[in-house]
Amino acid sequence: MASKAEGSSPGNPAPQQGTAPKVNTVTVDDIKASLKAGFSDFLARPVMSGFFGLFYALFGIMFVWALVWLGAVWMVIPAAVGFPLVAPFAAAGLYEMSRRMQKGESFGWRDILTVMARQRTREMGWMAFVTLFISWVWFYQFRTVMVIVLQHSSFSDLEGFLHTVFFTPEGWIFLAIGTCVGAFLSAVLFSVTVVAMPLLLDREVDFITAMITSVRVVRENPVVMLGWAAIIVVTMLLSLVPAFLGLIFTLPILGHTTWHLYQRAVQPVEG
Repeated sequence: MASKAEGSSPGNPAPQQGTAPKVNTVTVDDIKASLKAGFSDFLARPVMSGFFGLFYALFGIMFVWALVWLGAVWMVIPAAVGFPLVAPFAAAGLYEMSRRMQKGESFGWRDILTVMARQRTREMGWMAFVTLFISWVWFYQFRTVMVIVLQHSSFSDLEGFLHTVFFTPEGWIFLAIGTCVGAFLSAVLFSVTVVAMPLLLDREVDFITAMITSVRVVRENPVVMLGWAAIIVVTMLLSLVPAFLGLIFTLPILGHTTWHLYQRAVQPVEG
């Protein structure tokens, strides 16, 4: 791995926008090694890791059930597709687990479950806002495109909605437009968060610097990071098929892997 940018001065305890962490060249071997390390972390603490996956899966099930119960069937598709968008934020506890295991530190449930509470005086909250805002834009554009393209279609239940979307010409147009817009928003969110979340957890930097660093990692390693994004998307979407239950295993492994990939993509503070 080779350095790509000038580093920041170490030892500054307060978030500074002038801080510029060094980024590295990331290879396919780094992805493989990170996946191996992430899987090892999962096996080391399977119950605690699986808890985050189970919580995320149950939240998804309840959210989709609530949408159907409220009659907002049109939101089921954007909810399912947009679900992986908030995964980086949901995996904060997994990053903390991997961080502590990497340093050989002991930890318990309280240490991990309160990780976000300990971030309240730092910048993680702003990253949560960015994540939720982009997710809101996804829902809003989905609704807008649906109204424009499917304005003459009618559906009163989930089955009717899915039939309209997947088996009518208007539905195909709707899917094409929605897929393009969704892919763009997903690319934006991936670029600004792929290493930003673990970076904020690991160092005292502001969220702007974290997002810029994340974008720099993607910009310097476009092919490899595109491959990593594809692994995340395919794995997460396949995990949704068995009633979200696949997330019990895949979310923890991807979360732990993200931490180790961050360690390889961003150089440690010197000194």
